[in-house]
Amino acid sequence: MNIINDKVTAYIDALYQPMDSRLALLRQQAEEDNVPIILRDTETFLMNLLRIRKPVKILEIGTAVGYSAACMAKTCPFSRIITIEADPQIGMTARKNIEMLGLQDRVQVILGPGQEVLDQLTGPFDFVFIDASKSNYRTFWDKTLPICSSEAVIVCDNVLLKGMIVSEEYDPRKKHKTHIRKLRDFLTHITQTDCADTSLLPIGDGVSFSVLKG
Repeated sequence: MNIINDKVTAYIDALYQPMDSRLALLRQQAEEDNVPIILRDTETFLMNLLRIRKPVKILEIGTAVGYSAACMAKTCPFSRIITIEADPQIGMTARKNIEMLGLQDRVQVILGPGQEVLDQLTGPFDFVFIDASKSNYRTFWDKTLPICSSEAVIVCDNVLLKGMIVSEEYDPRKKHKTHIRKLRDFLTHITQTDCADTSLLPIGDGVSFSVLKG
């Protein structure tokens, strides 16, 4: 029996507890401004995963206003985080938010297209969170692998794309055909590749959870 529906999601969201008051305010502001940040159940899953793995160096592709990077920094006080944002205006907002939260010593916001910035990084990264242009997930994945440590974890957000990946009936105007095709190809690749073990989870808007093989 399928138990994932709007009522279940609303119940889970009602149990959500923000990490602190300043992050709660940042989340509230982002939601009011319709800025895409990680959903509440995605956040709690991701933070508990970080508590288990205790990564030393984290890479995030897709900063938005810096909310998820701040959550990761708060959860992993001994980690360093590099986060990449393609939109310079949003990236500057993220930098201000990171400074406001006093996390600028551990969170570095790099502005520029993810495909280009990744070519300049050396790593090794123990944990990667991909939450940027959905059509470029395969490119981000391929460019991330060489700079990951052995048995690193790669988490990708929004991989079910509001159900459109499962059925095109959720895209009646055919506005997202390219995203759908590329994300489907990406999910096929990461679930069949020999370099990682991957689970797809119906958390938030869909999360892929991959552990690289050492």
